[in-house]
Amino acid sequence: MEQQNDKISFFKGMRDGVPIALGYFAVAFTLGITAGKAGMNALQSSLMSALMLASAGEFAAISMIGSGAGVMEMIVTTVVINMRYLLMSSALSQKVQQNRSFLHRIFMSYAVTDEIFGISMTVPGKLNPFYQYGAASVAAPGWVIGTFLGTVVGMVLPAPVMSAMSVAIYGMFLAVVVPPARKNKIIAAVVVISMSVSLLFQSIPRLKNISSGFQIILLTVLISAAAAILFPVQEEQHAS
Repeated sequence: MEQQNDKISFFKGMRDGVPIALGYFAVAFTLGITAGKAGMNALQSSLMSALMLASAGEFAAISMIGSGAGVMEMIVTTVVINMRYLLMSSALSQKVQQNRSFLHRIFMSYAVTDEIFGISMTVPGKLNPFYQYGAASVAAPGWVIGTFLGTVVGMVLPAPVMSAMSVAIYGMFLAVVVPPARKNKIIAAVVVISMSVSLLFQSIPRLKNISSGFQIILLTVLISAAAAILFPVQEEQHAS
């Protein structure tokens, strides 16, 4: 009976993962082009996508590779950017079926992305790990294949076309930032402040000498910490 439920949950996850895979493919294609411009080949970029499975972290890491940043800078930046997945994993640990082994939780941690986390948390009742396996089995290949093809295509496209397509990166970031900023004035203010301080770092001589990697780390930690202290999120108190 349990195996039958696992099978049903797996196919439900696959079904719900199809739209995510399509979105991942489009973004990963741009990521692949960026990776090619940074000097990575198709194998390196697709392997990175398969191991990390995190858009913002990968874009940051690839940008730092292209700018010649150090290894420690890339590691710290990626950890800071991806730190939100710790909170998502904590929430999922309370959602997953209690009779599931620790090994299932380890496997589930691979596919904790914003989108897969979103659909997993909306599943009624407790979460069957096979639902997330199903979603990941569709979404992860979409991300990896998109990265691979983007890198390959980027290698053969003329330089003017490559430059034009690189604008898509800024479009992706706008698509990520604008919707929540329109709904929340605090988020909008944080975005504007982040842009202003970043510009300040490029204008003041002493600050300008700080590498781009550590600039990202400093701005991310300081501004997000200040926003959390000044404007804490009020969570609903649920009766236990």
